[in-house]
Amino acid sequence: MNDHCISRRSFLTAAGMAGAAAALTACGGAASSAASSVASSEAAQSVELIVFAAASLTETLNAIGESYTAEHPEVTFRFNFDSSGTLKTQIQEGADCDLFISAGQKQMNQLDITASADVNKDGLDFVDADSRVNLLENKVVLCVPEGSDKGIDSFDALAEHLKAQDILFCMGNSDVPVGQYTQKILAYYQLDETALAAAGVITYGSNVKEVTTQVTEGSVDAGVVYCTDAYSAGLTPVDEATKEMCGQVIYPAAVLKAAPNAETAKEFLAYLQTDKAMTVFEGVGFSAV
Repeated sequence: MNDHCISRRSFLTAAGMAGAAAALTACGGAASSAASSVASSEAAQSVELIVFAAASLTETLNAIGESYTAEHPEVTFRFNFDSSGTLKTQIQEGADCDLFISAGQKQMNQLDITASADVNKDGLDFVDADSRVNLLENKVVLCVPEGSDKGIDSFDALAEHLKAQDILFCMGNSDVPVGQYTQKILAYYQLDETALAAAGVITYGSNVKEVTTQVTEGSVDAGVVYCTDAYSAGLTPVDEATKEMCGQVIYPAAVLKAAPNAETAKEFLAYLQTDKAMTVFEGVGFSAV
């Protein structure tokens, strides 16, 4: 642009005032067009993707987000990590969100108009069903504090101690997927959660990170978390729940219908399914569905 305008200034000296007017108009028009193009480009480079994700995805998504931004400098991230139930409520109440990744199907179904009315009882229509995918599978595991001498080395042993009411056990709240999986495990062993809680045998965490922290700090004798959170916290699981105990732990993901940046969200969701992203997930214990 500068060389072009300089050559036009040389032309003005030789061509006189009439040529000057024409040349300035042309140069000004080109400059205006270029400025408009730059403005459009800068606008395209300022996408902040808002991702609501289950707390168990904190470490992996932060790492993947950094890699994605390195490859796509125009995209930055605002992550909101919490229990899937809390995130679902925030979305329902109108919070801006581009992409939702839940640790359980229930919370996603409650926002998906195509889901069964038995689950989506309020007829909520927040999810772009065409974008929805089952992204990851996790495992539910039993962990105890390092150096524990309680002899809790399996779910069978946990059940016996709970029946004897001689330990303090931590699990997720009932609106948290890891809590719902734990409830199924308690039912599998025919244990009465309400009675155990009333007896002071059970304490709760509002998300899986809180449960993990209580186990790590040794404030409880055992806790049920995901294998990925155990890995991130440096805990070694003593047992893994079977499908018969609590079913599969599937993480669905979907772009929201009111997403401020829907196309960018779809591109990032596609990226999360690539081998490169899956390597990060698998590194902490997730697996592809």
